[in-house]
Amino acid sequence: MQIQKQIRDQQESQMQGVTNSGNNPCSGSPGKEDKEEAMSGSALTAFQAKEEEIERKKMEVRGKVQAQLGRVEEETKRLAEIREALEALADPMRKEVAAVRKKIDTLNRELKPLGHSCQKKEKEYKEALEAFNEKNKEKAQLITKLMELVSESERLRMKKLEELSKNIDSLH
Repeated sequence: MQIQKQIRDQQESQMQGVTNSGNNPCSGSPGKEDKEEAMSGSALTAFQAKEEEIERKKMEVRGKVQAQLGRVEEETKRLAEIREALEALADPMRKEVAAVRKKIDTLNRELKPLGHSCQKKEKEYKEALEAFNEKNKEKAQLITKLMELVSESERLRMKKLEELSKNIDSLH
């Protein structure tokens, strides 16, 4: 910024020198005009040199900025990699743990209806077993009663047979 101001000041002073020499009525000598032209040419050359130097410095600064941006990008990538490594260190088995937890959750969802089904069937089994045991008990009671009835019937039949046998014997 300061360099540009200095260049502008030099240009203004040179331009004033040129206009002042043109306004001067005594300046009719050809040697003086050549000298002024040479001065204005050297000023123009100096100005162009300064402009080129400014442009060159601008390109240098631009190059430095680009290089710095490239380093910043590289450092950003390195920092991202370091952060990922730190996260992995925090829980190296995180992915595996998450996968196993997901499978456990899935199995829990599958087990819930199976558990209800199992409880329902277990209840049905207990009811069926209870009914089976009751019928078996009833059957055992009926068998016992049948045995008693058969025994009683045989005893009565034997008794009648004995009576008939006595009656037959008494007839003889």
